[in-house]
Amino acid sequence: MNGSIVDMKLEVVVIPVSDVDRAKAFYAKLGWRLDADFASGSDFRVVQFTPPGSGCSVIFGKNVTAAAPGSARGLYLVVSGIEAARADLLGRGVQVSEVFHQDTGVFTGSDEPYLFGRHRVTGPDPEHRSYRSFASFSDPDGNGWLFQEITNRLPGRIDQAATTFASAQDLANAMRRASAAHGEHEKRIGAADPNWPDWYAEYMVREQAGKELPQ
Repeated sequence: MNGSIVDMKLEVVVIPVSDVDRAKAFYAKLGWRLDADFASGSDFRVVQFTPPGSGCSVIFGKNVTAAAPGSARGLYLVVSGIEAARADLLGRGVQVSEVFHQDTGVFTGSDEPYLFGRHRVTGPDPEHRSYRSFASFSDPDGNGWLFQEITNRLPGRIDQAATTFASAQDLANAMRRASAAHGEHEKRIGAADPNWPDWYAEYMVREQAGKELPQ
């Protein structure tokens, strides 16, 4: 052993469903990309979808898992704008909960299992902090999904030497946040900043790395 770390990229999550065609219609309705629909005889079928901008796909089908249909819980979909993500699904005719946040001081009471018993509080996190705002929905079998809003990742969650974005929309949202912050920066210095591209770049790299943001 030389102590080197081998890359291990999570690329597929299996979800258990009872009706493959019904599940396929639902995930297509979400706007997810259909990657494969493969059958081998009458005893095996696998369908693969990938959410927009995701590096991980989901598969379901016939004889691909022994898990009970609908038993998958707490499947997180990270988004940079939770209201926009929720509105998109509502526009597609998918039932989605209201945006909510968790009262982290309460660990008792009844709630959906993948929320670990915390009580929901209606509305987004009052301070709009990353990791704190959610919305939930389920597929026809009851497999439970959560939108989680993240705009500023904790340190160590990405390679701090690089800035990457899962989609053009995520990049655009990051640029909007940088633009708004830069406007406040120019107000503070009382002048136009000719080096705004450098400032934007520094802001976006620090934001993704979870570091203190420039002022």
